[in-house]
Amino acid sequence: MHTSKQAKAGTRRLWCAAGAAVVAMGVSMAAQADMTTSTAGPFTYVCGGVAADEQAEMRTEARHYDMGLLFTQGGRGEFLSDVNVKLMRNGKQVAEFTSTGPRCLIKGPQASYQVVATYEGTSKRTTLGPGDKNVQLRW
Repeated sequence: MHTSKQAKAGTRRLWCAAGAAVVAMGVSMAAQADMTTSTAGPFTYVCGGVAADEQAEMRTEARHYDMGLLFTQGGRGEFLSDVNVKLMRNGKQVAEFTSTGPRCLIKGPQASYQVVATYEGTSKRTTLGPGDKNVQLRW
């Protein structure tokens, strides 16, 4: 009788471990799905970086991109997504997209751009150019 209980407990642990592995795999796959490469005008970009694995992936991907933005709010720098980003050159809009994460890596023509980033109706402005990979906009 005692071995039957041990066998059942072992089976339950095995099923729990298998379930946890499936859930972890699903979360990892969802994180990767959110980090798809997109285009806007002449720019290629990818946004993400909420979870630790996404942050690590963004750090790895950064070498393939010329520029990067980070969107935060408040004194503790809480991550933001759903930020509308407009890239301007010589007063004309050359690209527009909405971030799907707090960090966006951008690759495009080598030039200096004015960034207008809007979150919940409030806009922030900055300049972004080649090599500027960690420009932060805080609301």
